[in-house]
Amino acid sequence: MMIKATKTTNRDHYIYPSSAELAEIIQKHALFRAARLGGSRAQFIRYDLSQESLADTDLAHADFTGARLNYTDFRNAKLDYAVFFAADMRFANLQGASMVRADLRGASLRGATLNGADLTGVDLREGILNTADAKGNLMPAHEDLPVSEYGGADFSGANLTDARLSGAVAVDTNFSDATMCGCKIVRANLAGANFRNADLESADLSMCDMHKVNMDGAVLINTALSLADLTDANLSGAITSKTVGLSVKDLMVPLEDLLRLHTLWVGSNAHEGEQLDLGGYDLRYSGNFSRACLTMAKLSNTMLYGLNFSDAQLQAVDLRNADLRHAGLQAADMRGGNFSGTKFNNANLQGAQLQPLTVAQGHTLVTNMSGVSMRYANLSGACLRQVNFRAADLSYANLLNADLTGANMQDAKLEGARLNHSQQVLAKA
Repeated sequence: MMIKATKTTNRDHYIYPSSAELAEIIQKHALFRAARLGGSRAQFIRYDLSQESLADTDLAHADFTGARLNYTDFRNAKLDYAVFFAADMRFANLQGASMVRADLRGASLRGATLNGADLTGVDLREGILNTADAKGNLMPAHEDLPVSEYGGADFSGANLTDARLSGAVAVDTNFSDATMCGCKIVRANLAGANFRNADLESADLSMCDMHKVNMDGAVLINTALSLADLTDANLSGAITSKTVGLSVKDLMVPLEDLLRLHTLWVGSNAHEGEQLDLGGYDLRYSGNFSRACLTMAKLSNTMLYGLNFSDAQLQAVDLRNADLRHAGLQAADMRGGNFSGTKFNNANLQGAQLQPLTVAQGHTLVTNMSGVSMRYANLSGACLRQVNFRAADLSYANLLNADLTGANMQDAKLEGARLNHSQQVLAKA
């Protein structure tokens, strides 16, 4: 049963709940989510919850149709399958929120913050909610909002996999570093949007207005751009299905044999086999490197986007200026490697080992991560002792429970990075 707030206004037909009423709705929704007696789904249809704090609250499946949510705090809230149809969400804070399969059709998100949010399968298509005026005449809800107020949100680093944005107005919207694989964005207005380093693999951007968009470093593998207006668009550094430089097809010896020879070279202390040197190659279509022996391999300037290196041996490897965006490096042994200038955006390094590598006569090699880009990377639980992160970009990276003892963080960017208190102290030291 829906709890109805008593405080309303005839001027705008919104419902203004008291603190006690809001708390009761949330409590009953928690019982509903737990399938317990007395629970009921939260119904916030035409509610004004502007500037309310709903951070860390479980409101999955709640209904916010036509609600006014200006500056509402939804940080890290659970909003999976929630309905925000035609809601006014201008300047709402949805950072880190889980909004899987949420209905955001026709919602106004001008100035809203959704960076790092999980918007898998979300519906952001256009939609209009009609309401009635005092005389009973139908009129669009939020009719006072101009078209320009339906864009300009911050989706940087968000997961928009399989999201639907066809017909949406996303003028000047920030999609930098977002994961947008398989997105359907047909006939949308994306003029001036920022897709820098966004992953748009297999997305459909057909017939979109994309003039003056920034797609610097964007992943456009199998991306449909037919009849899209790309006038004055910046496509420098974008990755397409076309091979960048040499590929495995250009090798005189099969890659499997080269890996086998390299393993022999490492195991024999360079007396047998041959050191792997694939610097400058595009290895995207070369398969799986999980558990591979790549110790001391020469892989500078390689294209390794999205590849799996989990549990791989990467000690003292040369991976300078490589592209490891969206790569899987879980539990990889990366001690003493040189990764200077490499891109690790959205990569998973959970539990990876990057502490110094002890070599002959007790000498050590410090892992070099100077100048790397690790925006939105997952480094949780990684050993980062004494790593050189000088001038690295760790913005919005997950560093929780990572060991930062002795790490060089000089001039490193840590905006939005997830750090516990003790890590913050080390980072500032």
